Amino acid sequence: MEPQYLLGNEAIAHGCLEAPIDLACGYPGTPSSEVIDILRVCPGRGYYVEWSVNEKVALENALAAAWCGVRALCTMKHVGLNVAADPLMTSAYTGVTGGLVIMSADDPFAHSSQNEQDSRCYAQFSRIPCLDPASIQEAHDMVRDAFRLSEEFALPVLFRPTTRICHSKGDVVLGDAAKPGRKGEFHRDPRQYVVIPAHTRVLHKKLNEKQPGIKKRLVDLGYNHYQVRGEVAVISGGIAAEYVREVLPDNVSFMKIGAYPIDEEWLSGFVRLHRKVVVVEELAPVIEGAVREVSGTVEVHGKKDGHSPYEGEFSPGLVSGILSSAGISPAVTYPKVTPAPDVPPRPPILCAGCPHRAVFYAMRKIFKDGLYPSDIGCYTLGLQMGAVDTTICMGASITVGSGMKHAGEERDVVATIGDSTFLHTGIQGLLNAVYNGADMTVVILDNRITAMTGHQPNPTTGVTATGDPSPPVSLEAICRACGVSFVETVDPYNLVSLTTALKDAKARPGVKVIIARQACVISARRAGIKRGVFTVDQDVCTDCGLCIQFGCPGIERTGQGVRVTDLCSGCAICTQICPSGAIRKGGKK
Repeated sequence: MEPQYLLGNEAIAHGCLEAPIDLACGYPGTPSSEVIDILRVCPGRGYYVEWSVNEKVALENALAAAWCGVRALCTMKHVGLNVAADPLMTSAYTGVTGGLVIMSADDPFAHSSQNEQDSRCYAQFSRIPCLDPASIQEAHDMVRDAFRLSEEFALPVLFRPTTRICHSKGDVVLGDAAKPGRKGEFHRDPRQYVVIPAHTRVLHKKLNEKQPGIKKRLVDLGYNHYQVRGEVAVISGGIAAEYVREVLPDNVSFMKIGAYPIDEEWLSGFVRLHRKVVVVEELAPVIEGAVREVSGTVEVHGKKDGHSPYEGEFSPGLVSGILSSAGISPAVTYPKVTPAPDVPPRPPILCAGCPHRAVFYAMRKIFKDGLYPSDIGCYTLGLQMGAVDTTICMGASITVGSGMKHAGEERDVVATIGDSTFLHTGIQGLLNAVYNGADMTVVILDNRITAMTGHQPNPTTGVTATGDPSPPVSLEAICRACGVSFVETVDPYNLVSLTTALKDAKARPGVKVIIARQACVISARRAGIKRGVFTVDQDVCTDCGLCIQFGCPGIERTGQGVRVTDLCSGCAICTQICPSGAIRKGGKK
């Protein structure tokens, strides 16, 4: 088959079709989201696919399917693996019958993440195999092969591409997609699937007994390999291994690690052929730790002696610098890149017409001295409006807010959380806050979609991942079922009703919930909703600057005064803010 120029996640999705998979589920998270997005729209698919409400739910779904003997894929980003860690750790004990591949996409440099954690550590912790692709072609091949490996050892396999693999493009040789045809059937075996202590102790021993065989098999598969070319060696893995290939001189040996756990005897045999070894890997020193354990008197350099950083995304230039630092002259060096002078900073901001902006504006007006714990989503950009004081992980805004109040904080607390995030892990926080008597306001920013990761549907959207209609959940009913007595739903484009609801909430004790419901401005545009555009009457404008302070990119100041740009989506919030009534409907895009 002729190579095709594909996005990494497209190649990964096709590898899953070649396996083939029988079930796919996941929770959206950059850089992993496109895999399920591609699989859910494949014509003639013969497998089940869903967006789950969180990663734990997704993994338990996939695990059960694999227990029934089918091949299951579960996708998430690296921080999602924290949410799924509970079933992950025990799934290594229960094992699987069909193939189970857990794709946990890491994000070095935290391009769109709250941390830079390394999923290889989870594989090491849970004692399951981990495949770590260095190129798009390898990502395609590895995810396809991972299902066979999973079935061979009756264990889940962690598949760990990074942002640079998922979101780069390259030529990929594909195979033919296979037709899924397995029918799942669960066979009762309490000793395998009921992890009471008596069973767990036996299962743990069995898991440990599998490890030597896994290590040998991974070497046989060829994802770990080396070339001996001199008395100095470089060992690398993941995308960093590709950068090493670009800059490595001909007289330096090279080992590439693509699969874990590493066979110590095989590794030791290579390391001890050399006088000095330099380890190059992104994030955690997983390879370096293994090398140091077997190195004996061989000189080892890497993160632990300061030649390589623990954080950030690598590049060929950075890898070249690591080799130089460790005493190896790279075959290629790169000039230092400096930003062009006088380029203004452009921090990310909410879209023009985003309904969240109006909520943050109103919150700051009503709760002037308030504290604003927030959550993971587009609305984290409320930081630019001074309306986000904390963000740590999915679902934490309400729990952080209740913690502040129980700590004795006397200022008002207003927590913000999106609809998808509320369903992901926010409900438990609300339930806990109400039951334990917290005093705070919760604003659910309900735009009916999981916007930040690419507009995937969630249970408020009214359609499933495959586009089938499904009754949307009632956030109001959920909040009342959690014990909240004050639940108000408002349109954030109506500043009067929004501020009235916030004032009412402020005046009441206990946990109050305001649901600010308005479709994501991008979703609305795609749905063909047109609200018109607005213009500034320069004869009326007093140039007070309040509309500029609102921060909408649809309004700008020029040498001739304030004007509405062609980014305007017609939300009309600026007309409600302008004290002189200078902004009115009209003008052209």
